[in-house]
This record gives sequence, structure tokens and C-alpha cells, in this order.
Amino acid sequence: MNSYRKTARIAGILYLLIAFIAPFSMLYIPSILIVPGDAAATANHIMASEGLLRIGIASDALVFLIEIILTTLLYVLLCPVSKTLSLVAAFSRLAMTIIQGINLLNYFFVLLLLSGVGYLTVFAPAQLYALVQLFLNAHEYVALIWGLFFGLHLLVLGYLVYQSGYFPRILGVLLVIVSCCYLVQNFGDILLPQYKSLFATIGFLSMIELVFPLWLLIKGVNVQRMAAQDPESASGKL
Repeated sequence: MNSYRKTARIAGILYLLIAFIAPFSMLYIPSILIVPGDAAATANHIMASEGLLRIGIASDALVFLIEIILTTLLYVLLCPVSKTLSLVAAFSRLAMTIIQGINLLNYFFVLLLLSGVGYLTVFAPAQLYALVQLFLNAHEYVALIWGLFFGLHLLVLGYLVYQSGYFPRILGVLLVIVSCCYLVQNFGDILLPQYKSLFATIGFLSMIELVFPLWLLIKGVNVQRMAAQDPESASGKL
């Protein structure tokens, strides 16, 4: 039981570490480098601050490496509730992580296009800038895809937390609410892109997700209630 408490606290630390790093690479750096509607200015910003984009790539890479460890720890913590649903939660988060890793290729394509290598001289500057903008837009749209996997993960995670008995049920409810925010925002951006700003406002509600890692770090799991779980019967629940 003490090992579960330690696992919960490590998971909380990693979760909060992701919450600290991800906004820097996913929100701050694009806001600095990308000029909406101006491909040439965006390309010039990136060429002048190539190191900043590379830091963003490294930050994203660190995030998805941490995600792999965190996914495993969350599976260990919630497996006693339902092995099947814990696997669903784990696989959906891992799928999200893989897509995040592949999405970094779009940033590397941008760096290649602006690297000045000889074989790119066949493109006029305006063409290069247009291609840069294309890959930056592709990076943004791929984020909608991994966001859907993350929404599924949070939905199942919230249900497992609610049913666990060794986490407060309110945490499960909050995770389900956050899941709905992600799913509405990402499906909304796909189906109704003209209302993107409205869906972004809904996405801000996802900040309440941080309550869960804070609980993991500060309180961990209720080991007495966890010990009361029957592992053989619990692992068979659906």
C-alpha cells in the first residue's frame, strides 16, 4: 500500500511537470513566432529565433517522454478498479503521445525549409514562406487529433477515479467535465472552425484538470480503502 502512495505522488509530480512545460512549447512559443495571416513575417521571426523553435521542439519531446511514464503509473493506480478500462485509458493516452511525437515532424520541416540549403533554391521566397505556413497550420490541426484521444482518456480516467473508492468522487466528476471540454473544443474546431474562438473559451475550463495531480501529490491514495478492494474481483470489472 505504501508503494501505491509513492506511485501516486510521483504521478502527481510528473503530471504537474507536464502542465508546466506544455504551455511554454504549445502556447507561448507559437504566440511569439507566428504572425497570423502573414507567412513572410512568420518565416522571418522563425529565422531570427531558430533557437526558440528548437527549444519548443525539445520541450515537446520532453513532455511526451514524461507522458509514457505517467501513463504507466496511472494504469498501476487504477488497475484495481477495472483492468479493461484502465487499459483503454492507457492506450488512448499513449496514442495521444505518439501523435504528439509525430507532429514534431511539422516543426522539423519548417526548419528544413528555412535552412537555406541549396536544393531549396528552386523555390521562390514566397513559395518557401507559403510552405512554412502550411506545415505550421498542419501542426495546429494535428493537435486537434491528439486532443480527441486525450478527451477519451480523461473520460475513462474520470469514471475510474469516480468508481475507485480510494479517490474522492468529485475528482472523477471534474475529470469527466474536463473530458467534455476537450471533446467539444476539438470536435467543434473540426466541424465549425468559424466558431474557433468560442470553443477556445470552453477549452479554458480544462484548467480544472490540475486538481487531480495536486491531489495525487498532496494526498495520494486512501490506502485503507484501496486495501479493502478485492484485487481478483476488481480486476474483472468492466
